[in-house]
Amino acid sequence: MIVKEAKFVTSVADKSKLLCSLPEIAFVGRSNVGKSSLINYLTNRNKLAKASSEPGRTRLVNYFSINDEMYFVDLPGYGFARVSDAEKERWSDLIEGYLLGSSRLVNVFVILDIRHEPSELDRMMIRFLNHYRIGFTIVATKMDKIKKSLVAKHVKMLADSLYLTTASILPVSSETKQGKERVLARIEELLAAHEEAAKSAAGEGGETGE
Repeated sequence: MIVKEAKFVTSVADKSKLLCSLPEIAFVGRSNVGKSSLINYLTNRNKLAKASSEPGRTRLVNYFSINDEMYFVDLPGYGFARVSDAEKERWSDLIEGYLLGSSRLVNVFVILDIRHEPSELDRMMIRFLNHYRIGFTIVATKMDKIKKSLVAKHVKMLADSLYLTTASILPVSSETKQGKERVLARIEELLAAHEEAAKSAAGEGGETGE
């Protein structure tokens, strides 16, 4: 997949106002895990998603149009301590509302920090996705923060912690520009499968009995 054009479309604060016009890849993770930096890296746009040194800046569901063919959807970060319980509940409700309410969701990219074992909130998110049979992909950011010789070890740590295969963990670094090709290839693969499934469903719906 080649990202030729990427642009911000809108921010949504109400789960009743979600967009539903194009296939969507959602990005979710802890507040300081680097979601915005990853989106900027994948799209070659340094300021498309607003990255900040202060965690918890993404408080809305943000839609970015990619090649006018799909959306990247940046969800509010979870686990940020310096907000009220009411605000945390609102974010949680918005994230859950999006994940269960989006009719065009193709896959969820769960963003983890390659240096650390998944937090309990990360595990809760993955249990949620499994429970509702929502497809997801693990993207492990900040691989530049560890020695190159330790990357495989840390990928295995994440895989073992989540009962996944190492092949299902995609390590990346927006700082050293590593891993983009695998992530974009995964997106292309997911979109192709989604399109094929949609065609198959349309064909089955069009059949009539004698």
